[in-house]
Amino acid sequence: MRRRTLLAWPLAWGALSVAAQGVAAAPPPHIAAHLPQARLRGTGTMRFLGLHIYDAQVWSADPVRSDGGDQPLAIDIAYARSLSGERIAKRSIDEMRRIGEFDAATAERWLQTMVQLFPDVGAGDRLTGVHLPGRSARFYANGRLRGEVADALFARLFFGIWLSPRTSEPGLRAQMIGTPS
Repeated sequence: MRRRTLLAWPLAWGALSVAAQGVAAAPPPHIAAHLPQARLRGTGTMRFLGLHIYDAQVWSADPVRSDGGDQPLAIDIAYARSLSGERIAKRSIDEMRRIGEFDAATAERWLQTMVQLFPDVGAGDRLTGVHLPGRSARFYANGRLRGEVADALFARLFFGIWLSPRTSEPGLRAQMIGTPS
């Protein structure tokens, strides 16, 4: 059985039901601050052994590229269950290794940074990552800024967890970028 991504980022306030009705939803304020023209581009649900882990959304001004390329966007995850921030960080490193190469020292540095940025989450909590290509990744917990990783390689690999063709979850990726799996 293949391993599943256990990262989770929260739903934007009612955007799924609004989008399903064909009405354009405005991004949450912390996303709009970085991406004022963003629209909800895709949604997906992560399940592991039938358990609902999280719901994810992608926000961007332009359609999400099928190659997972560098573009300004946000991934917003709503957790359906409790997970420790450390577990989320460790799983992120594992998944980032699927996307690209980096050495052990870099992995340890990134892991420690993510452990500080990612709080423990419970059902209903939201984590949001904003990708600023070529510059950084900003992280929010329940709409409040937690910090920024000013490392373009980190940002590309981190968002590749969901958007790269090398993701461990191609079905979730297809939902998020709006392509058939």
